Amino acid sequence: MKESGTKNRKRSKRSQMSMSFGMIFSIFLIIVFIAFAFYAITKFLSIQRAAEISSFINDFQQDINKMWQGEGGNQERTYNLPSRITYVCITDYYAPKKGVNSGFYDELKQYFYETQNLFFYPVGSGEGLDAKEIQHINIKKITLNSNPFCVQNIDGKVSFTFKKGFDEALVDVEK
Repeated sequence: MKESGTKNRKRSKRSQMSMSFGMIFSIFLIIVFIAFAFYAITKFLSIQRAAEISSFINDFQQDINKMWQGEGGNQERTYNLPSRITYVCITDYYAPKKGVNSGFYDELKQYFYETQNLFFYPVGSGEGLDAKEIQHINIKKITLNSNPFCVQNIDGKVSFTFKKGFDEALVDVEK
């Protein structure tokens, strides 16, 4: 009788052991699935931010092109940007730094290669689109008093005023 009781205990210990292995494996799989879900969500949000930044750059250039092609005018526009971007800066790296945001000048320069004049601050917040060349703007006039000329992103919105006189060839950008 004692032998059969010992065998039953050994069997129950084995079944407990195999059940705990199954539980551990299940927990491991749950952790892997949760980690993958967080990874996928962060990648999706990163792609969404990059699309929003790309849309801003395209809309900004199109609005400048419309003003540049017209005879003249004055137009205020507001754009949406991810809140990670604190400032949108127009910078002339062929002129010295000056003004309130001159501290950004050297940091933003790491994304300047030849023709870029639009930058996002802080550095790296542009999801790979940290610098872009905007055409048809009067960079000398825009950065006359402040180089870089920066506009703050407030609650995901940044506003610019585009101006072009009837006798001017390029568009002026103001806050």
